[in-house]
Amino acid sequence: MPCAEHLGIAVETVAYSPDSVADYTLMLMLMAVRGAKSTLSRVQTHDYRLNDVGGRELRDMTIGVIGMGNIGASVVERLHGFGCRVLAYDRCPERSAEYVSLDELLQRSDIVTLHTPLNEDTHHLLNRRRIEQVKDGAFIINTGRGALLDTAALVDALEAGRLGGAALDVLEGEEGVFYSDHRQRPVESQLLLRLHQLPNAIITPHSAYYTDHALSDIVETTLSNCLRFENRATWIG
Repeated sequence: MPCAEHLGIAVETVAYSPDSVADYTLMLMLMAVRGAKSTLSRVQTHDYRLNDVGGRELRDMTIGVIGMGNIGASVVERLHGFGCRVLAYDRCPERSAEYVSLDELLQRSDIVTLHTPLNEDTHHLLNRRRIEQVKDGAFIINTGRGALLDTAALVDALEAGRLGGAALDVLEGEEGVFYSDHRQRPVESQLLLRLHQLPNAIITPHSAYYTDHALSDIVETTLSNCLRFENRATWIG
């Protein structure tokens, strides 16, 4: 932003409805706790047996929501419909919720879901030490930004069997991989390859926002920003 301002370049944010990401987050939660990746993989080979371990129901779980902006709040609104207990953490809480410290949230939650912006303070917000604080058998969901998580520490915890699973729509180092066709060329990220080998790790290519409604919002907001900039420029002149 300072560099753009120095060069005289106007920068605007592009907002869209939080419902697309909130819906997707709930889908990933349900897929994770019901072992959907393993089930779908076996069905592809015509193995229709039940999983060795049954799934879990959200109403029996405590969900920890990190970040109570528009998307986090929309996730909480949906979770209440499932009858589960919801804990929240936000550095500047504004919306009504049951707020606890980050450490307490990690220790008590059966599912931890990330919805905070990525900046210098939140880079690796869930670092190795904090991932070790997460209760045994818990699930981690990330539809925020990949670098909110220390991916290497997460993979180690999953491979050790300490976590119940993870569902990630964003990933550190996703640039150049997500939104590209790698069927005929290798994926260089060893962490991504390790995640793909785990039956309890779900990876999707940063597509939580990708709905017709959200795309319409993005177009409308972009045009509105351009018109506002043009009018402001005309007024200044």
